[in-house]
Amino acid sequence: MDTDPLRHHGDVDAAPGLADFAVNVRGERPPEWLRRRLVDALDHIGRYPSAEDDRAAREAVARRHGRDPDDVLILNGSAEGFALLPNLRPVTAALIHPSFTEPEVALRAAGVPVRHVLLDAEDGFALHPERVSDDADLVVIGNPTNPTSTLHSADAIRSLVRPGRTVLVDEAFMDAVPGEPETLTGDRDVLVFRSLTKMWALPGLRAGYAVGHPDTLAALARHRPQWPVGTLALHAVIACSDAPTDEIAAEYARHRDHLARELAALGVTVHGPAHAPFLLIEHPHGERLRTSLREHGVAVRRADTFPGLGPNHLRVAVRPPEQCAPLLKALEVCL
Repeated sequence: MDTDPLRHHGDVDAAPGLADFAVNVRGERPPEWLRRRLVDALDHIGRYPSAEDDRAAREAVARRHGRDPDDVLILNGSAEGFALLPNLRPVTAALIHPSFTEPEVALRAAGVPVRHVLLDAEDGFALHPERVSDDADLVVIGNPTNPTSTLHSADAIRSLVRPGRTVLVDEAFMDAVPGEPETLTGDRDVLVFRSLTKMWALPGLRAGYAVGHPDTLAALARHRPQWPVGTLALHAVIACSDAPTDEIAAEYARHRDHLARELAALGVTVHGPAHAPFLLIEHPHGERLRTSLREHGVAVRRADTFPGLGPNHLRVAVRPPEQCAPLLKALEVCL
C-alpha cells in the first residue's frame, strides 16, 4: 500500500456502506442521456480507437471553448495529464498550494525540483502572484482549487505568464461554476486541464482533455503509448462537450450555500468564499471529528494530506439538502 500522503484521495475515505461526503462526484451514475450514448458506443469497441474518433472528440471540445481542434489533447482523465507533465522537461516547478497533489507526485517522481507557494486562509487563500519565483518555468494552480474551493481571477493567473514558462491551470471543477467567468480555456498563453468525471459521474471511465498551444500539447504527449484514450471515453467527451452545465452549476451553488449555513450553525468553521462543489471546513478537533463521523456512518475527506493544511481541516462534498441529513445528524452527535 502506498503510504505517501500526497497519493491519498477521497475514494480511500469513502468506504462501502458509508454516506459519502468524501468524493466530489455528482450522483452515483451518469445521467440517463449519457448512459444511452455510451451504450450506443459499445458497438464501436470491436476496433481500435481511430484518428477519426480522436478528431471528433477534439472538434467537440474546440466548439465548446472557441478553439481550434489542434489546441486540444484528449486525455485518459485529467490525471493522465499530470502524469505527463515531466514530458515538458521543466527545470523548476512552482506548485500553488493547498491544491490537488497528483502534479507534485508526478514531478517529484521524475526528479523535478518542486517549490511550494503556500496561500493563506486569512485572506481566503487568495493568489499572490509575486510569491512565485521568476525562475520557475512551470507553475501549477487549481481553479477553482481543490480542496479550498477558491476561485481565482483569470487576470491574476494571467499575470503569472512569462516567456519560457508554462502555466498550467487545473480546471477540473470549473464546469460547476455558473457561467465559468474565470476560465482560461480561451487563452493560448496557458495550458488548461479539464475533467468530465465529476460533473457527469464518470470516474470509472476516465475522460478529460487539455487545451493549450499545439507545441505545448505535442511536448506533453511525447512518448505517449498508442491508443491512450479508449473509444467509450472519446464518445463521452463528444457527448459531454455539447451538454449545458449552467443549470447544474447554479443548483450546486444553492446546495453549497445551504450546506455552509448548516455547518456554520453547528459551530464548524467553513472557509470561503467557496465556488466549487465542496467545502473546506475546520474544527479544533478535526481528526477526532473525522474518525467519529466515520463511526457514525459518514465519510468526509481528510485534508491534512494537502500541503499547507493540517489535521483540523476536512473537505466535505456538496450534496442536495435532502442527502445532507446523515452528515448533519452525525455532526450534531459528534460535536
